[in-house]
Amino acid sequence: MKSSSMPLYGGVAAAVLIAGVGGFGLAKLTQKAPAAPAAQAPAAAEGHVDQVVLKPEAITSAGILTETVAAGGLSAEILAQGAVTASPSGQAVLTARAGGAVTRIFKRLGDPVRAGETLAIVESGDAAQIAADRTAAGAKATLAQKTLAREKSLYDQRISPRQDYEQAQAEAAAANAEARRAQVAAGAARVTADGRGVMVTSPIAGRVTAASVSLGAFVEPQTELFRVADPRQIQIEASVTGPDAQRIAPGDRAVLELTDGRTLNVAVRSITPGLNAETRAATVVLTLPEGASILQPGQTLRVRILPARASGTGGIVVPEEAVQTLEGKDVVFVRTAQGFKAAAVQVGARSAGRVEILGGLSAGQKVATKNAFLLKAELGKGSGEEE
Repeated sequence: MKSSSMPLYGGVAAAVLIAGVGGFGLAKLTQKAPAAPAAQAPAAAEGHVDQVVLKPEAITSAGILTETVAAGGLSAEILAQGAVTASPSGQAVLTARAGGAVTRIFKRLGDPVRAGETLAIVESGDAAQIAADRTAAGAKATLAQKTLAREKSLYDQRISPRQDYEQAQAEAAAANAEARRAQVAAGAARVTADGRGVMVTSPIAGRVTAASVSLGAFVEPQTELFRVADPRQIQIEASVTGPDAQRIAPGDRAVLELTDGRTLNVAVRSITPGLNAETRAATVVLTLPEGASILQPGQTLRVRILPARASGTGGIVVPEEAVQTLEGKDVVFVRTAQGFKAAAVQVGARSAGRVEILGGLSAGQKVATKNAFLLKAELGKGSGEEE
């Protein structure tokens, strides 16, 4: 009986001992946990809670866009509606240089066009007359040159008087001038080699954006047949009020807000000195940087012009979606080498989807704008895991 009871007693004692050790360890952990946050929370916040570590490819795939902020309050920004238009040298209107019937059409709407390429041919009696004048003028110039050579020979041999030689010189000069005029006229009309019609050619490379011509149709001289535009040669035209126009000068910085949330930095090229009689607004022309082919003529977008001589409050303005609320505080996510860091900011006035930042952010920093709420969600998830 003793031998059988001893192991039982020993087993119970061991179980009690293990339970005691386990209970001591759990108590130790539960006692340490409340005391630790007061001393360790700030260090954890600096290392993890306010930062979101993301690789560049992850930022791109999430659709998170950034914007570099600059000094200047809401009063320093001029908001305007802009339109993408073709630059003066980026669009051509092609007309018929002579009246007649359209006999050939080589290009249709949307087709690519090379500089100097023929889009259509107009058969015209006027073209035939221009070609005939060119031929006649050339023949007269040739005859005048031969007459001049003969008179010079006779004058050198003292057979013909000097007066006849000088008369031949004047007639040759007049005939050559008429031949050049006829040649230029034929070239300007783009007369075909057979002289039966005129060619409608494009002076620029691009694409056909308008085509108002039909095969066999009779067209009058200077009738518009095609429009060709080069999508690489575009500009932005924005309308501003008279008082705002006085604050803008060539070289001022501006920002284009694209429909997908991206922004594009541009510069003011010029501004009209007067106001439009109908709209009572001035037009600001903005030049685009290289590689801005993402814009298309006719596209409308919002423009933020930042005059260099504006009198702002000195604050920084960011898109409204860049400001997020975290633990009851307004924050923006500043781009870092590892990803983003939440920075507490002091928010000022709001207007037209823009927020003025009075403190907590410096000019030149890059902040998340579109989809910044994803960073807030990721930060909240990370904070929950820490707890």
